[in-house]
Amino acid sequence: MYIMRRRGSENVRSMREMEGELERLSSKSSHIFSTSILPPLGAPSNRKHKLRPFTISPFDPRYRTWETFLVILVFYTAWVSPFEFGFLRGPKGPLTITDNIVNGLFAIDIVLTFFVAYLDKSTYLLVDDRRLIALRYAKTGLVLDVISTIPSELARKLLPAHLEAYGYFSMLRLWRIRRVSAMFQRMEKDKNYNYVMVRIAKLTCVTLFTVHLAACIFYLLADRYKDPKQTWIGLSIENFHEVPLWNNYVTSVYWSIVTITTIGYGDLHPVNTGEMIFDIFYMFFAIGLGSYTIGNMTNLIVETTFKTRKFREAIYAASGFAKRNQLPTRLQDQMIAHMSLKYRTDSEGLQQQETLDALPKAIRSSISHFLFYSLVDKVYLFRGVSNDLLFQLVTEMRPEYFPPKEDIILQNEAPTDMYILVNGAVDLLSLRDGKERVVGELRTGDVCGEVGVLCYRPQIFTVRTKRLSQLLRLNRTALMNILQANIGDGTIIMNNLLEHLKEYKDPVMHEILAYTEHMLAHGRMDMPLSLCFAAARGDDLLLHHLLRRGLDPNELDNNGRNALHLAASKGFLECVLLLLDYGANPNTKDSEGNVPLWDAILGKHEAVIRVLVDNGATLSSGDVGGFACYAAEQNNIELLKEITKFGGDVTLLNCSGTTALHTAISEENVEIIKFLMEQGADIDKPDVHGWTPRALADHQGHEEIKALFQTKQKSKNHVRHSENEQAPYFKLKKYSSEPVIPPVNKSLSSTDLSSSNDRLKRKPSNFQNSLAEIITASHKQNIEGGKATSRSSLTPGTGKNCARVTLSCPERGDRIGRLVFLPGSLEELLDLGYQKFGIRPTKVLTEGGYVIEDLAVIRDGDHLILSSEGGSQVKMQDFA
Repeated sequence: MYIMRRRGSENVRSMREMEGELERLSSKSSHIFSTSILPPLGAPSNRKHKLRPFTISPFDPRYRTWETFLVILVFYTAWVSPFEFGFLRGPKGPLTITDNIVNGLFAIDIVLTFFVAYLDKSTYLLVDDRRLIALRYAKTGLVLDVISTIPSELARKLLPAHLEAYGYFSMLRLWRIRRVSAMFQRMEKDKNYNYVMVRIAKLTCVTLFTVHLAACIFYLLADRYKDPKQTWIGLSIENFHEVPLWNNYVTSVYWSIVTITTIGYGDLHPVNTGEMIFDIFYMFFAIGLGSYTIGNMTNLIVETTFKTRKFREAIYAASGFAKRNQLPTRLQDQMIAHMSLKYRTDSEGLQQQETLDALPKAIRSSISHFLFYSLVDKVYLFRGVSNDLLFQLVTEMRPEYFPPKEDIILQNEAPTDMYILVNGAVDLLSLRDGKERVVGELRTGDVCGEVGVLCYRPQIFTVRTKRLSQLLRLNRTALMNILQANIGDGTIIMNNLLEHLKEYKDPVMHEILAYTEHMLAHGRMDMPLSLCFAAARGDDLLLHHLLRRGLDPNELDNNGRNALHLAASKGFLECVLLLLDYGANPNTKDSEGNVPLWDAILGKHEAVIRVLVDNGATLSSGDVGGFACYAAEQNNIELLKEITKFGGDVTLLNCSGTTALHTAISEENVEIIKFLMEQGADIDKPDVHGWTPRALADHQGHEEIKALFQTKQKSKNHVRHSENEQAPYFKLKKYSSEPVIPPVNKSLSSTDLSSSNDRLKRKPSNFQNSLAEIITASHKQNIEGGKATSRSSLTPGTGKNCARVTLSCPERGDRIGRLVFLPGSLEELLDLGYQKFGIRPTKVLTEGGYVIEDLAVIRDGDHLILSSEGGSQVKMQDFA
């Protein structure tokens, strides 16, 4: 398969260049067609089938060269064999040597044929079995090939006395002429050769060989006759045996030509009975050959003049039609110009549409994409649409040529097609007060007729060519069918059209814009539109109409945003209310992690914010860490306060693995850093690259920030030291003999526990892609699959832990703690601490300072302390 390569030029090539490219590909592929092997249905191609060792493929280029060389030798044999038969009585030195050399070469070909695979005509597959090759050759041409290579001198000694005349045996060599016939058959199918010239060459060779053969035989009749004077040549040339051989050959050829052309006899005619009988059969043959030659030549001539005759008939018919109906001169000129252009393109071999229609759709699409994609991509109407839509549109476009001064679109005609100018020049004309005036001119890449097609109005301009122009035609039905499957791109196209209409200063165009927007708002357009289109424009009437038609209020555009995102970001309260009434999810995230509430906060749309919050919108559903980083990057502390106001944790990592504190340090904003630290930001929390805020501040040399961090660290150490003095640390272990203690509060029923569990359910994790979340998810699956150990603290029938504990983290200044349900493993408990307090704890302690190594020793109502410190706090573990 050949792939047409782009040559770097952004200019669209004409159809003549396309034909040149196709001609090049066709000339390359003609060898493939002549050497390919047609596989059976359902079987893979065997073109690359590996033949047996010492077996030659008949399609091997080297073997084809050898065959061509033998064809040249056949032409020599076709001349010399009849000549020796008719004019020579014995061998001649140079001629005999040449004959024997040619016979030797054909003898080599006989041996070579036993190693050449053949094509089975029934299965059309290559046969490389040497036994079958030899058997087939023996049944076809082996005997005649061997006989035709025997030297004439040897044959004279082997034949009887009455057949010893030189040349009889050499006539068998004419068996080789079959190679010439096969050569002409291949050339007739080869696109590299002109079919008419090949046919003429074949007819010429047949006629010349017939004339030469008849001349040699007719001279032989006279030469062997008992009375030389009673022969056709003896009557005109006495003692013709003494005349040079070349003169006799010319005379014989002259007689053969006047006989085969049925001109008749003058000075030469048959005399004896044998000559007359030969002439009778020869003239019968000449009649058939002449009929065959004349018929072929007539067909070739008629075929070459058929298009011209058809064109002239069409011109006469068009002229008669115009005169009979008294059409204006301008219309007559347009008719004749268009038909002349069509004839010129066809006669020059372009036939672009016929050529494309004969190809499979995939090849047509590839050709159209190669020729016109770069042009269509620059059209204002398709700016911003997907590549898939452009590819589909280009496939449906049809290139057409228009002569100068021809109308392409008429004003007020039905909107059926739109056009894109490829090359040439086109005028836009408006008919006002009975006069046409030019209102614009199109150049390469401009589009016309789009207002009528997309707004379904009568065409507003007459489009007329200034010179020979090529345009791409796109049918309205095909366009609408494609847009039905690409609604998002359809809205982009419609928005591009409306924005383009706004740029016009013409009152007519503004009237069309107002009419189109009115029709859109009431849903009276055939154009497929999306909710995002209506929401982005704030068109609540159109949005309501689309929602009533059943469109999904949560449908997303190419950026993962839905209509609620767009309406909230622009503050369109009516659109937001409509979408929420029809079930839009107020917490949907787009591809960047933004939620509608965040869009409204950025736009400072207070009314939209209140509506979203009242309907359950939260910032925690989105990338809160990303929101905080954005506020810190903008040095906007008020935005950070807004995030915390609506429940957002400004200490979380964003999707890139960094925190707002890291960003604030980079921006050197001390006020924001203080605010973040007040909200619990950890100065030792690393980002995705391992940089902690303290290390980042030290690396960048921010002295004021470093001093702030040192003050924070001293305060933290003081609190931790006081706690260490209050209670020693011990390590608790669970022994196999230790009984499992059930929950303390036995008065709670399973129903109460279930409802309590629902009320205290944990919020969704904000680190879905972290290692902690993967470990947590793994443990959750083990518990749900029944792989967790059975404990008395599990709620019967649910597999969930009903023990409640209090978690506190003095390192974060939290001594009161938070009441949570005890998870299923110690690792999950550490992950829960990371989620609640934003630090990565390494151990769990009791109020008495014991280090907990097994979750089974924890009882309902215990107060647990999370710690990330090591070394010094574990010094009491030997006490256990």
